[in-house]
Amino acid sequence: MILTEILEQAINEQASDVFIVAGLPVSFRKNNIIHRINDIKLLPSDTETMLKNIYECAGNRDISILHNIGDDDFSFSIKGLSRFRVSAYKQRGAFSAVIRIITFTLPEFNELGLPEYVTHLGDSGKGMVLVTGPAGSGKSTTLACIINQINRSQQKHIITLEDPLEYLHRHDQSIVSQREINVDTENYVTALRAALRQSPDVILLGEMRDYETINVAMTAAETGHLLFSTLHTIGAANTIDRIIDVFPANQQQQIGVQLSMVLTAVVSQQLVPTIDGQVTPALEIMTVTPAIRNMIRDNKVHQIDGIIYSSMKEDMISMDGSLLNLYKQGRISKDTALKYATNPDMLGRKL
Repeated sequence: MILTEILEQAINEQASDVFIVAGLPVSFRKNNIIHRINDIKLLPSDTETMLKNIYECAGNRDISILHNIGDDDFSFSIKGLSRFRVSAYKQRGAFSAVIRIITFTLPEFNELGLPEYVTHLGDSGKGMVLVTGPAGSGKSTTLACIINQINRSQQKHIITLEDPLEYLHRHDQSIVSQREINVDTENYVTALRAALRQSPDVILLGEMRDYETINVAMTAAETGHLLFSTLHTIGAANTIDRIIDVFPANQQQQIGVQLSMVLTAVVSQQLVPTIDGQVTPALEIMTVTPAIRNMIRDNKVHQIDGIIYSSMKEDMISMDGSLLNLYKQGRISKDTALKYATNPDMLGRKL
């Protein structure tokens, strides 16, 4: 099978991911459901040939990384087609890959179903904004849209640190420096420390993975920069707990105080299936108010859910409130709303 033909078919069918795994036909993920494109099972020799083609498309990237380590993440472009993010790996000794399709053009907020409030998260000028959710929930796309909005409307220096690069941003009103981990710089921590000396206004940190990255990110936000990043958590309170728990017990009180001062907003999102067979984002949005700052500082994070749940404002809405709105708009079914709810019993009574 020819790689470019497979990728072209995936784009035409509006798939989000392509699966190349020995023992199975080539498969696409579309609207969160995996479909096999035919009945032809791939042999290990087929997947090895296809992986070699992928590495050639990625500027003849060194495939020995995959041979030696068994995992490799990178991105590449095919002119006139699209950009692609690849996670190559070995399974049962055979080469395999999952390819995420990334369009050249950035989608607009209204196309994605994101509320207008999210478009203005880049207006604050300083602090930390976190976009959280499970893998594949559209965090990178949401952040790319926010960065694009800043780029089009403000004169800033934006530095993105990503592993690998996904959406490419052209210089518009802003200067956009995009750095890929392991290609342009050694790691997130090294790149983030260097970024603080590169006169940034906005820093996009692809993921806050560990203690050291979170520590430097907090410092960056504390020194007056606007920092965006992601975490694989669901819900604002869980996100705050996750950050604090990364630190040793004797530092957690101090980190709580620090986080209460720098955190601006947490957007937690998941993609839910719509009645017409598409997917749409459901979002919990927490804007940090003085009351929430006090809760974070005083280690009363568990009370935050109550504040979010009781509010229905655009800048403070619970996941269940978002699902309720989607149900009222006729976009999702009652069963879908209950399946993705954080408190199904309470949402069930509202429905």
